[in-house]
Amino acid sequence: MMTGSNPLGHGQIVKADSYAVDEAAAVLRGGGIVAVPTETVYGLAADATNADAVAAIYRTKGRPDFNPLIVHVPDHAAAERLARFDDLAAMLSVRYWPGPLTLVLPLQPTAPVARAVTAGLRTIALRCPAHPVMQLLLRESGLFLAAPSANRSGGISPTRAEHVATSFGEATPLVLDAGPCSAGLESTIVAVRDGGWQYLRPGPISAKEIEAFLGQPPAPVTDAKIEAPGQLASHYAPTKPVRLDAVTPTPDEWHIGFGAIAGDENLSIDEDLAAAAARLFDTLYRADSSDRKAIAVAPIPNEGIGIAINDRLIRAAA
Repeated sequence: MMTGSNPLGHGQIVKADSYAVDEAAAVLRGGGIVAVPTETVYGLAADATNADAVAAIYRTKGRPDFNPLIVHVPDHAAAERLARFDDLAAMLSVRYWPGPLTLVLPLQPTAPVARAVTAGLRTIALRCPAHPVMQLLLRESGLFLAAPSANRSGGISPTRAEHVATSFGEATPLVLDAGPCSAGLESTIVAVRDGGWQYLRPGPISAKEIEAFLGQPPAPVTDAKIEAPGQLASHYAPTKPVRLDAVTPTPDEWHIGFGAIAGDENLSIDEDLAAAAARLFDTLYRADSSDRKAIAVAPIPNEGIGIAINDRLIRAAA
């Protein structure tokens, strides 16, 4: 680990201690980008109010500019500076923040975010993360942090610091390493409007759980416009073709197993879907770097967090 006399910078993967967080906060305040851990995946963070810094996220990821970014905030009070909360949205933030829930809400007219953050929409996607490193970085920097997944657009999401370097290569920014992400899948995304809610992206919190908490079912998603990350048909994809629901692989396929289907590597022999979710992207990275020409994935039960796992796999195979 480097000492305080040697500033941290581009291309370094460093242990996410208090010194590294202080250095990362300085990079962010200076308009730079930093890869930082959250409980879901590693994010590529920048000052959401700085148009040049936000542009650096899009440029580094190769992300299309119609795909909005999630803005991370330290608490509900900070979120209210950026979005309008009705009673339903407030209930969800009290219940699930900090945690892996992103809320798409009406943008405050005075919200000081760069236009590219919202892709010009009148809504904004907000999350209050639970990871202690991301929380510390938010408070040390004093910024609202736009932070999509820290990987090339459309590729496998990173759940370890080394995944960030694998994805970006020479374009890798400073990376704060806090080990593997606990959830391993991007946040659940819910839009709240017109007294109801919509389930825009499956994640660690299921639609069934939210419906039980709110006491009302989700409204159908009928608008085809992209309002939040993860809505593109092809996403989370390895460089190799992916075949789903594969009980038996072909000789040229790396087989990702589940339960009794052993595979070359098993997401969870015990059929624990939460454990499978936490291992999914890490396993896809290893499968993609194998000497096989393709990837096959065993059937995953489409229930609970398995719905989110299958969502990622379907988009990876698209």
